[in-house]
Amino acid sequence: MNSLIFLVVLVLSVTFYYQFSKVLDDRILLQLNSIKTLKKVQIEKLIHDEWLMFNNEFATNDSLISVDRGDVVLPEDREFKSGIYDLTVYSKSGKTSIGLILNKAGKTVFNIVDYDKIKSILLERTGMGNTGESYLVGEDYYMRSPSRFFPDQLPTTIRVETQGVINALAGNEGRAVIKDYRGVDVYSLFSSITISNLNLAILSEIDTSEVNAPLNKLKVRLLGLIIVTMLIAIILSLFLTKIITKPIINMQQSLKIMAAGDYNQTNTFSKNSNEINEMFDALDNLKKSLQGAVKFSNEMGELNLNSQYVPKGDNDLLGKSLLKMRDKLIEFRNNENKNRVNTKRLLVDGLENERRRLSRELHDGIGPLLTSLKFYIENRIESKKKRMEMITLLDATISEIRSMSNDLMPSTIDDFGVGAALSNFVESIKQSSDIDIEFEDLTNPDNSKITKNQAINIFRIGQELINNTLKHAQAKQIRITLSEFENFISFFYFDDGIGFDINSVKLGSGIINIKERVEICQGEIAIDSKQGRTTFEIELPINHESN
Repeated sequence: MNSLIFLVVLVLSVTFYYQFSKVLDDRILLQLNSIKTLKKVQIEKLIHDEWLMFNNEFATNDSLISVDRGDVVLPEDREFKSGIYDLTVYSKSGKTSIGLILNKAGKTVFNIVDYDKIKSILLERTGMGNTGESYLVGEDYYMRSPSRFFPDQLPTTIRVETQGVINALAGNEGRAVIKDYRGVDVYSLFSSITISNLNLAILSEIDTSEVNAPLNKLKVRLLGLIIVTMLIAIILSLFLTKIITKPIINMQQSLKIMAAGDYNQTNTFSKNSNEINEMFDALDNLKKSLQGAVKFSNEMGELNLNSQYVPKGDNDLLGKSLLKMRDKLIEFRNNENKNRVNTKRLLVDGLENERRRLSRELHDGIGPLLTSLKFYIENRIESKKKRMEMITLLDATISEIRSMSNDLMPSTIDDFGVGAALSNFVESIKQSSDIDIEFEDLTNPDNSKITKNQAINIFRIGQELINNTLKHAQAKQIRITLSEFENFISFFYFDDGIGFDINSVKLGSGIINIKERVEICQGEIAIDSKQGRTTFEIELPINHESN
């Protein structure tokens, strides 16, 4: 019995360990792929924009144009066609140089992309953990961006001839566990950046030791669980053995008495023998029945209502009662979830409708009346001083009403979408606060699939997060990105404030409202907060609008 218990616990532990390991690997690779893809898109956009600006300046200026060549000197024995090149090898200082080359009237004019802009993209460490990094590698297998592990070393002196770089420069995109340029095992996501004559490899990597740290802790805990379980099983088996062998010893003594010729014990022996046999048979059947019922009860206690149970027969009242209880729990949970979400949705919809009504009343009702009053004052009040004072007061009142109307329900959401509404809100914050705030709108304004309710909820979430940061976080920077993909909407929020402990802090109504809006849209939210770095990552499904 002890061996069987040990085997079952061991199999369950190993299965759980490898399943957890697989889920963790998939999660890390998915996150790294998102980071790598985002940085690739940003770098390609940066180079593309620089190329367009350079072409426009070239087209509008017949004389030699003012360009920044850094310390790059092109060789006279090589002819360059117009395009984008990696000119790092021609830099006297060995500094990374992405060149934009144009031929004009037999002369070659070129410019160098600002290296600090490339660094700012690649050194952004959001979601990279303690050992994660993203970097570029040229066709000569030397770095084109700084290493976070060797910050004082020139990138072009660090050789990176790993399997990921080789595959990326060959035009392949993929993922692998490899050794990086430090000789450390890492999870690596790689692809190429190919623009004109430029061919670079971009990689996002994180050390496997950091990823496997939770697995090592889990391994120790599972080992402790196996040892504790075996000790309990041994102690329990010794105790049960004593109980079970006592009636057998009594039966043995009765048999010895009968063997000695004393048959006066026959009735007692027969009675004891039948009771023992019946007891063991009944106990075995009862044990199996109760084990199934207890297991099924535990499953229901853990709200695993998909568990199956088959009654032992028509007289198995306990089994039938458990099945009825399960069905009632399923019905109750479904109704409760449906009522809870519907209640939240009705409350939010009612709030937004009331805001829209109040906004319309302020804009269409009080606003025109104040404007008419202003016109009356301008034409009927004879005292110029008094007229100017009243006009100034009316202008301030009209401006305040417009601001209140916009806070209640920005008209830009209906006219231009949530991206434009958030942009306007961010601009108003910039004018009234000295905080450094940037908003990146990656939605599709011409053919957006974001529904009206989703747009309102996303706008309210952005409002709430920014207001919370201004009130409590003591932050200097805020970064917001709203991205629209094929199947989901991604909303990313970052500030460098004092943060909060998500496990111990008493969450206010602001965070609760954010979570409820995400739940109404059937999305997912991940909150990570610590000193100097607080992030909210929200994903909402595309083409899915709750009824």
